[in-house]
Amino acid sequence: MTPPVPDQRTPIGQVRIVLVDDHAIVRHGLRSVLEREQDLHVVGEAATAAEAVDVVAAAHPHVVLLDLKLSTGDNTEGLHLCGQLTELHPGLGVLVLTTFLDGGLVVEAIHRGARGYVVKDVDTTELVRSIRAVARRESSFDSRSAAAMVESMNSPSSDPRLTERELIVLRELAHGLSNRDIGAKLFISETTVKFHVRNIMRKLTATSRAEAVYEASKLHLI
Repeated sequence: MTPPVPDQRTPIGQVRIVLVDDHAIVRHGLRSVLEREQDLHVVGEAATAAEAVDVVAAAHPHVVLLDLKLSTGDNTEGLHLCGQLTELHPGLGVLVLTTFLDGGLVVEAIHRGARGYVVKDVDTTELVRSIRAVARRESSFDSRSAAAMVESMNSPSSDPRLTERELIVLRELAHGLSNRDIGAKLFISETTVKFHVRNIMRKLTATSRAEAVYEASKLHLI
């Protein structure tokens, strides 16, 4: 008799998960949802990058569910943490779970070792599917993240280091607008504007908004 083919939907045994999010209520909600699944087991939680490094080292998870924004640092701390964790633990699967939907962020997260990227309002079924895929060392993106990534990769840009959205924010910075004014003009939150401004400053190696505008002018971006 031919032996049965193993179920390939999930890895053999339980999928060990660490949750990294600065909001305890979000972690509690995720734990409640995920542990309804027989094969998913949350083995640790962390609110900061430092905590995450320690918890992952101790818990040996298959998957880290990672928010990009952590309260103890800037809005890109999650990206730095992603790179750090995947470098320390080459077999680890990082799945970004965030409110930020930007093609440039998706691409950068991949460059830093993430295997997947989903937004926080994704439904439970798709989130569980993504976790299982990442645990099998596959890639997984929700439909909007995938579309944003493709759009970012196909969008013309005068400088490949900056995303199209970052270029738009940069031009508003050059006009002297505040984060609040930029958000109102572009119909995005002030927090999202701050996120883009920090990315712009980092990519242009600038220490202030004014210096970012100056460096951008030398590159003929504005």
